Amino acid sequence: MHSFQQLVTLFDEQLQTASIFPTTLPSLYEPCNYFLGIGGKRVRPISCLMANELFGDLTEDAWNAAFGVELFHNFTLMHDDIMDNAPLRRGKQTVHERNGLTAGILCGDVVCIKAYQQLSKIKNSLPQVLQLFNTTAIEVCEGQQLDMEFEQRDEVTVEEYLEMITLKTSVLLACSLKMGAILGGASEANAQKIYEFGINTGIAFQLKDDYLDAFGDPNKTGKQVGGDILANKKTFLALHASKQATNKQQHILAEHNESNPTSKIERTLEYFVKTASDKACKDAIAFYSTKAFECLEEVIVPASRKKPMQDLATFLLERDY
Repeated sequence: MHSFQQLVTLFDEQLQTASIFPTTLPSLYEPCNYFLGIGGKRVRPISCLMANELFGDLTEDAWNAAFGVELFHNFTLMHDDIMDNAPLRRGKQTVHERNGLTAGILCGDVVCIKAYQQLSKIKNSLPQVLQLFNTTAIEVCEGQQLDMEFEQRDEVTVEEYLEMITLKTSVLLACSLKMGAILGGASEANAQKIYEFGINTGIAFQLKDDYLDAFGDPNKTGKQVGGDILANKKTFLALHASKQATNKQQHILAEHNESNPTSKIERTLEYFVKTASDKACKDAIAFYSTKAFECLEEVIVPASRKKPMQDLATFLLERDY
């Protein structure tokens, strides 16, 4: 059994030697290598490997699935950056900012195709894996579309927001876990429980991000407090506060929705606290975290094999950065 960090090291080593993109036509492939090399937490591909190892030794099929998942995730990020007009990703220039809009679109396209090329190398249970992956890929696009639509809508419910983050964030984590389980020979019941573990972990993870953006320690998060507030994002906190606020509270907030960033953040955080939205967010994180661990507990494998997965989930859900 490997720890999460051990698998990250192994994954990055294999990624460097895999030569996924050719050296020809550097105008297309160099930006792909650049973006993939920016890194990240590697949570999705490593979850695939960890789920595979729940049921036995790591397989070659699981590695190909993990590469496919990571490539697909990077494809979505490259195109999300274009839609968001984002200049930076993980502190580095985005591809469309660095190499131009055409490169951002085409590089994203080829990274997506390479994801399917990696999946096509899977020797066992390929039809089952592809069906799951294709369904998930469509759901991720649906989640992104909902996210974009929410930016234009005056009113969004908390329930709609939870549906959106499930599609945009949770389903790919759940898919990664279930693919690893399937390729490890898991029963249908075990594979489904692993999937549900991923769904609930993903929801709690995003809600934790919402909370830390507003109430996290910037010395630990490395981010400015209130970035979502300044961007007027419809997070769980903002939506819950809007639902709970009195007319007077909403009027006061509107009065201070001015161009002064510091004042706007301070007033909005007060608004979150007065409407108990901070507590509601923490309660929701606890609710989905509990559901996640209950699903993992119901996976029928020796408890000792679940330890790395439990450690990973605990880190993701209890982190303060």
